[in-house]
Amino acid sequence: MPASKCVSLGVVCAAMLIAATARSHEASLPTIGKPVPDFTLKGIAGSLSGEVNLKETLAKGPIVLVVLRGFPGYQCPLCTRQVAALAKHADDFKQAGANVLMVYPGEAKQLAMRANEFLKDLQLPEPLTLLLDPDYEFTNDYHLRWDAPKETAYPSTFVMDRSGIVRMAVVSKTHGGRSEVADVLEAVQALGK
Repeated sequence: MPASKCVSLGVVCAAMLIAATARSHEASLPTIGKPVPDFTLKGIAGSLSGEVNLKETLAKGPIVLVVLRGFPGYQCPLCTRQVAALAKHADDFKQAGANVLMVYPGEAKQLAMRANEFLKDLQLPEPLTLLLDPDYEFTNDYHLRWDAPKETAYPSTFVMDRSGIVRMAVVSKTHGGRSEVADVLEAVQALGK
């Protein structure tokens, strides 16, 4: 076989492998109508503290799970605005019986320090809680790792009913494109208490 055909065949095979990997990754993201894996993460601020377990928290009502970008070399201004908007509607989430769990991923070494820097101008009223995801364990389990320079996790929002079934899912592959609080509240309120 001529060298040019071997190179062409190699390029085609590489492209097919990349496409298959991307489809596989998409298929493994949390999906509407499907349950999510259980997790336990440390709550450092807000209404829940210590070890926070998903299934135990679901027993209290629906959950809004927000995955933030953590510290990709700077504090994400869009994450700050997103958390402030959620905090502004804390009473609405509380009335709907929902807990809002926000995951802050990063390398374990300075994660708590970076998370506290992130919170310095933010108040987390009940039912909001900030959880730490050391070394991206949760982010990887949920297939939300944005593995690129200066990136951490895909900004995401999931609404889960008391059974842990995803009823709303927004996964942004950019810094923007995040869920709107009004849409999240509507999804939570549709579940009832």
